[in-house]
Amino acid sequence: MTTSDPALYWVQYVPGFAHPPSQTGIPVAGGAVIEIEFTAPVDDSQYRVGLADPLPGLAFGSYGTFRDAKFGGYYDGGTHIGLGVRARLPFRVMVLPDRLVVDVAHSW
Repeated sequence: MTTSDPALYWVQYVPGFAHPPSQTGIPVAGGAVIEIEFTAPVDDSQYRVGLADPLPGLAFGSYGTFRDAKFGGYYDGGTHIGLGVRARLPFRVMVLPDRLVVDVAHSW
């Protein structure tokens, strides 16, 4: 993939979050889990995180909706993230020039 290639993504609620090739379960706190997979390259030298680790730099104490975010690994060109939310709430996905935004509603 070159920098001009568009990133592909897949975002949906899942009954449980797992590392894709092994299907090893990864616990994610919250009443529901959104799985996010994207093909944009991740710079491993700048963003170091291990399988099933919480995503660094995120503090969920001040959020009413978000509960947790775990790294699900790299597999088949995709990066996998599990996002824990308080309930199965509506969400939308937006693609900006340098990021993928998952916007989750605060209520139904």
